[in-house]
Amino acid sequence: MGMLDNKKGVIFGVANERSLAWGIAQTLHNEGMELAFTYAGEAFESRVKPLAESIGSKIILPCDVTDDNQINSVFETLKKEWGGLDGIVHSLAFAKTEELKGEFLNTTREGFKLALDVSAYSLVALVKAAIPLMEGRDSCIVTLSYYGSEKVISNYNVMGVAKAALETCVRYLAVDLGPKKVRINTISAGPVKTLAAMGISGFKGILDMVEAKSPLKRNVTPEDVAKTALYLLSPLSSGVTGEIIHVDAGYNIMGI
Repeated sequence: MGMLDNKKGVIFGVANERSLAWGIAQTLHNEGMELAFTYAGEAFESRVKPLAESIGSKIILPCDVTDDNQINSVFETLKKEWGGLDGIVHSLAFAKTEELKGEFLNTTREGFKLALDVSAYSLVALVKAAIPLMEGRDSCIVTLSYYGSEKVISNYNVMGVAKAALETCVRYLAVDLGPKKVRINTISAGPVKTLAAMGISGFKGILDMVEAKSPLKRNVTPEDVAKTALYLLSPLSSGVTGEIIHVDAGYNIMGI
């Protein structure tokens, strides 16, 4: 028997087999959770569908999280197919490549709006649509952040601001969701070689720094992150909400 037998969850943000969201999905599946997946556009559909089908997922839906109609359509389908929902994994972030280099001072208004919309407001929009399916089920939402929300990381720029907004959204949402018996938490993951991370200029230097300076003297893996997501989405974390849990080999505790 698995820890999440008979539970239903939906994963937003799988890009390919190296995504943190995919690592989480595999771990949840192995513990018995039935999963649905979403994708944004045809390019991602061709990557996400084979992965989802490989673990027996039957619900694979398009969802541009900047479009409320598409978000509502996803949860209408889940309501029809499942009736209720026990977990959401939000692993969504985007900024234009040109915004992730040079000085933050040069962030454009359009680039700022886009990064905050996709990376932070999308969580609020998803939760708003999902609550009718989750209320009263002791369900949980997990989102993914990064240390660049707390400290300045070279070339992370507007994404650092977006992740700070995301973490604050989690705290405010935790207060709204608590009476509904829904929990929400954030994993602040250390750097991992994902498609999104490789778009950050100087990313290899970040990996090298974490390996050299973290207490565990290594970088984290998707499996490390997935195990924490399993904890948060399971009854083991029944008293935990509104938290930011660092899974970064301890790097965040270090000073000079």
